[in-house]
Amino acid sequence: MSERRPAPTVGQVVLGRRLQELREASGLRRDEAARILRVTGATIRRMEMAEVALKIPYVQVLLSTYGVPDDEIAAFVRLTEEANQPGWWQRFHDVLPDWFSMHVSLEGAASIIRSYEPHFVPGLLQTEDYARAVLEAGTVGQTGPEEIERHVSLRMARQKLLTGENPPHLWVIMEETVLRRPVSIRSEVMTEQLDHLLEAVENDHITLQIAEFASGPHPGTYAPFVLFRFAEPELPDMVYTEYLTGALYLDSRNEVAAHLEVLDHMTTGAAGARRTAELIRARRADF
Repeated sequence: MSERRPAPTVGQVVLGRRLQELREASGLRRDEAARILRVTGATIRRMEMAEVALKIPYVQVLLSTYGVPDDEIAAFVRLTEEANQPGWWQRFHDVLPDWFSMHVSLEGAASIIRSYEPHFVPGLLQTEDYARAVLEAGTVGQTGPEEIERHVSLRMARQKLLTGENPPHLWVIMEETVLRRPVSIRSEVMTEQLDHLLEAVENDHITLQIAEFASGPHPGTYAPFVLFRFAEPELPDMVYTEYLTGALYLDSRNEVAAHLEVLDHMTTGAAGARRTAELIRARRADF
């Protein structure tokens, strides 16, 4: 059986989907492909679903069986070798839950990240002190200050994608509650965070909107979620949503379309850039 990994890289997800497409185009079922490798059908499924690292010998045999030309097999193998390299986030494996590893991988590969956040400033826009205060407030599973600091370091490392080459477009809709909820008894934690949000509003790669109390209810008032869109045509839009002890990754067309429709609806009702900046400044003045 192929070696398990904590979480797939986006490259593995793309290549796994491509393997499935090639198998289906060749007319083979999973159990038939499995017999060629002398493995179980479950192993083929795990390869296609990116639940395991792709073994080069397996990939070569399958591609040849599927009728892929030798030059394309060689190119696929090179991509597989790159995809199997651990992501930078693996150095945080001691504090990074398996269910969140995939989120970090998707985040780093996305060209557009759209999110709805009803409770806190999203992790990609948090300051260190704000992130620390949120984690100290009672994140499930935290055992001590050292672990919390590791989580803060991970969160700050994730933010580097916003200042690197070809950063994604980050489009966030936050509830006004986020501005109103103090996360620390130290007022400077909130003032620093609000100042950081004002800087974000001026960033060409960031769109920040506030869903005001006065605008009333909207269809997104259930839970926070993130929609990832990718430049790679092989990878469809994906939605990430959390619950208390884990997360769900949704990629069916109907589910993704429903979340996209909700985001578009909220976008039209939420404050624009100028009004958002006014709301943040007004809250900043309270301190």
